[in-house]
Amino acid sequence: MLRRLVLCSGGTDMSVTRAVAQGRGEEMVLSADTQCVTSLQNTGVSAVESDPTDPGDYPDAVDVVVITGANSSENLAAAKTAAEQFPEAYLFGCLDGDSDVDQTAFEDILDRVIDPTAALADRILEAAGDVEQDKTTRLLTTLRSLEGPVAVVPHDNPDPDAIASAMGISIIVESVGLRADPCYFGDISHQENRALVNLLEIDMRTPGDALLDEFEEIILVDHSSPGTNDSLAEDTDVAVVIDHHPPRGPIDGQLVDIRPDVGSTSTIIAEYLRDLGINPSKQLATALLYGILTDTRDFTRGVNQADFAAARDVVQIADESILEKVESPRIDQETMEILGTAIRERNTQGPVLLSCVGQITNRDALSQAAERLLDLEGITIAIVYGFTESTVYLSGRARGTETDLGETLREALGQIGSAGGHADMAGAQLPLGILSEMHESSESLGEVVRAVVTDRVSDALEDAPITPDYQTGITADGASVSDGDSQPTGGHSESSPD
Repeated sequence: MLRRLVLCSGGTDMSVTRAVAQGRGEEMVLSADTQCVTSLQNTGVSAVESDPTDPGDYPDAVDVVVITGANSSENLAAAKTAAEQFPEAYLFGCLDGDSDVDQTAFEDILDRVIDPTAALADRILEAAGDVEQDKTTRLLTTLRSLEGPVAVVPHDNPDPDAIASAMGISIIVESVGLRADPCYFGDISHQENRALVNLLEIDMRTPGDALLDEFEEIILVDHSSPGTNDSLAEDTDVAVVIDHHPPRGPIDGQLVDIRPDVGSTSTIIAEYLRDLGINPSKQLATALLYGILTDTRDFTRGVNQADFAAARDVVQIADESILEKVESPRIDQETMEILGTAIRERNTQGPVLLSCVGQITNRDALSQAAERLLDLEGITIAIVYGFTESTVYLSGRARGTETDLGETLREALGQIGSAGGHADMAGAQLPLGILSEMHESSESLGEVVRAVVTDRVSDALEDAPITPDYQTGITADGASVSDGDSQPTGGHSESSPD
């Protein structure tokens, strides 16, 4: 479980501190500001009145330290103390850039610094800008031109970000007078994903090809290409695409909103809701918050100022008790067995770990195993893979490396399957038939899969691309975005790519 320590100097907007503190896992907030502590305690946050620069009240161990508050001198002292006390922790600053301390002083200590005031100012300026360039206006214009009913389709085997995004855009579609149904293919098999759907009583349809005929329009969320990572036909006409994964090729649609610089698609949906003045229900707010948390790994992976703004919008509405239950689901036997097999069969090549777990029925377990193996000392890339009767599934995770894992897997496996994702979280699907034709009678199918994956990934890693600096992209009126295949990478999804 993620252990998070928030050191707050007080005198700041508590919604930011609250959003950070109410992430998944264990949290503790230390602040000498009585009003701050009382405000947080009243909303169920574990807050203690204490000097945030005094390590005497620090817990024994934490994974993430967040520095926030209006007193820049105290923030800097707290940052220095935390860095000394927790040298292995991820140090994050949510700090006002208009301070009496040079920002570079924080940047020298912290792993990441974000200015929430600047983020809010950017939002205000954007809202007051040229209406022709306003993303929300474009979305409304496009939706009003559509015929209903509308099917909202996330990637197969949807993760929390995909589920929440489908729910949110459906509400927006309904606000213009059209019926919208969230629909998905595949399974919701990850324990936390099932818990989210069951506890929030989320209604998502599982349409067959015939049932899809009842819909006049299709919207894609958390992926961008029909027939790639979903069960739609490749020539399916799509009206709207909303995603945060970098695309590989041209993406067609009346409106295409792809923002690789934000941490989740839920962030984009929450922004639309805010700009439209639509207050999310407790159910939707909880789902959006969890979608943001899982895809940003509690604000430690691929996080953007927009993610904090979105979390701030929904955190006060979200149901904390539901989130706690979602984060503590029962783990099924196969997941435990796959994790054990992944550990036993691991093959390390320096900081890279690959593990073939053989035949599987629950592919979501691969991502859980990859995340656990990434915690092994000295490992910066962990790739776990297995196969069903027809497909090989891979899930990869990376941390503390400049290697772009999504591009590396695409280079290694894109010619024999579908592969890609983010720099730190990616996956692949390979048709098993191609590999079956390669294996000789003296080799088991598992040996062939292991040999092909190991050889191709190892070769690709020798000349692996580094993490790119993506820019936000949005087009409308039939335009397209190009830069790489859109690959879902939800925190708890094993559709490929991850």
